[in-house]
Amino acid sequence: MGKPTGFMEFTRQERTYAPAGDRVRHYDEFTNPLRDNMVSQQGGRCMDCGIPFCHTGCPVNNMIPDWNDLVWKEDWQSALTVLHSTNNFPEFTGRICPAPCEAACTLNLDDQPVTIKTIECAVVDKGWEEGWVKPLIASVKTGKKIAVIGSGPAGLACAQQLARAGHDVAVYEKGRRAGGLLRYGIPDFKMSKLLIDRRIQQMEQEGVTFWTSMEVGKDIPAQRLAEHYDAIVLAGGAEQPRDLPIPGRELEGVHFAMDFLIQQNQRNAGEPLPNKKDVLATGKKVIVIGGGDTGSDCVGTSFRQGAVSVTQIEIMPKPPINENKNLTWPGWPMKLRTSTSQEEGADREWSIATAEFVAGVDGKLAALRCHKVDKKFRKIDDSEFELDADLVLLAMGFTNPVKQGLLEQLDVALDERGNVLADTDDYMTSTSKIFTAGDMRRGQSLVVWAIREGRQAAQAVDKYLMGNSRLPR
Repeated sequence: MGKPTGFMEFTRQERTYAPAGDRVRHYDEFTNPLRDNMVSQQGGRCMDCGIPFCHTGCPVNNMIPDWNDLVWKEDWQSALTVLHSTNNFPEFTGRICPAPCEAACTLNLDDQPVTIKTIECAVVDKGWEEGWVKPLIASVKTGKKIAVIGSGPAGLACAQQLARAGHDVAVYEKGRRAGGLLRYGIPDFKMSKLLIDRRIQQMEQEGVTFWTSMEVGKDIPAQRLAEHYDAIVLAGGAEQPRDLPIPGRELEGVHFAMDFLIQQNQRNAGEPLPNKKDVLATGKKVIVIGGGDTGSDCVGTSFRQGAVSVTQIEIMPKPPINENKNLTWPGWPMKLRTSTSQEEGADREWSIATAEFVAGVDGKLAALRCHKVDKKFRKIDDSEFELDADLVLLAMGFTNPVKQGLLEQLDVALDERGNVLADTDDYMTSTSKIFTAGDMRRGQSLVVWAIREGRQAAQAVDKYLMGNSRLPR
């Protein structure tokens, strides 16, 4: 609970950031963490609210009041234990989760929620600094072999839980390094990849084997894994990007956002780029189509590459600055949010639809022909205009998992949206001993939902193999 009167005595204090003019010169993290005593004080703001709605807001069911209270009492190591009891990777969520728990906090009724995300990140970062994070090696091995396909947050959480239950776990990843879109899709300035490396090292010490540069369904037949392992977990994400099939789509200069983001992360890591043309914003007028997190990541990366200008357009109407809490709380409100990348100088436009990509005299992209739309996305008469553009990044989300290769070879059933069909009770697909979790099952979602599903799928696999399970849901 923290200090009973803490929420009245202490004001909300959040982490700060390096100035935009400084941070756009590099790809490193730029957050200024709070001092330990300030973090403890923020934990003391957690009030005796009776019903902790933060629990319902948090997909991994973090026991937030418990570790807030422990931080207030400066029992950091116990706080870390409580934090890890529900979340395998709080250093990931403490950096890139949008914090629906804070929206659900009772103090958010007054726009002063507890800084839950800041406290979570401070606890786990201190745990690593103090050497409290140790591999948890199973005392008894079951002899069961499990393959986890995909090493994003769902796959990593699932693999770690299964290894701790005593199973032999192998993770297959098509990239050169483990981490999935955590490594290749999230820019380094939002989350250092050293955080992933040390978790991979911990998991290897716990007995997890990683097979990288290995695309199941292409480099190795999926059926071979089905014959070799006692269970398979599909955690490959939802990687099929939403396209914009309008005139001029084929022009040089129009690219999917992930082609752009992955390339920059590969450059930062010193990895060789695939045999594709470099997608760079240097010296260009950049238009980002899509107003979500992926679009925001494109904005920040474009500035760091030296873009002349960056404009982000969104077909949805501009959301309100402040939500009506009588209608939305404790749910996640639709309101205007500005990311650190957008603060770095992006122009943002709402209720805009793109009708055509326009070629210049050299046959390359030169402009976008756009128009405004009403609330029902209908074109507003006489609202046409053009935006100059040298580079367009399509960041309109993802539709479903890629079906070619793995899913076609396993012939698992899909739901009406094209995701792998499975429920949240046993996470099993239409094929015996093949399970699925994360975005591949639920569609594009948050890192916290991926970790939750990975953990729950691990419990389901353990129960399937052993008849019962001691792993938490």
